[in-house]
Amino acid sequence: MSPGTAAFVASLASSWFMAGLIWIVQVVHYPLFGRVGREGFAAYESAHARLITPIVGPAMLVELVSSVALLAARPRGMPSWAAWTGVALVGVAWASTAFVQVPLHGTLARGFEEDAHARLVATNWVRTVAWSGHAALMAWCLALVLGAAPAEGRP
Repeated sequence: MSPGTAAFVASLASSWFMAGLIWIVQVVHYPLFGRVGREGFAAYESAHARLITPIVGPAMLVELVSSVALLAARPRGMPSWAAWTGVALVGVAWASTAFVQVPLHGTLARGFEEDAHARLVATNWVRTVAWSGHAALMAWCLALVLGAAPAEGRP
């Protein structure tokens, strides 16, 4: 498998994993934070951070590395602008995570605050859109790559 194909497969898989995960977080998980109760919330938030990080962290890293690798080695059929757009979408998700969601989780780690919870749910749409957009872009690129691949027995 060529480096471009490997990067493409890793980027495709990780972007779809992250899109699926973020929709569950956005629609189910984060809204339910408000139902935990103030008394046990700090422990709940701590458990959330401890349990979600080993799931999200490696997938985010694979998505970042593979997306950047596609800038240098793309499979036939994938336009360069699509690779750059993929990196930009991953960058938006990472920036939102680092500068918005992580600080809000830090606030919530001290105890439930209604305003911080509302901001977490509202601002997480940035990541939801970015990861969904990246997954859709990669699906479209898959169609291009498969269309550009030579059929067996053809030159």
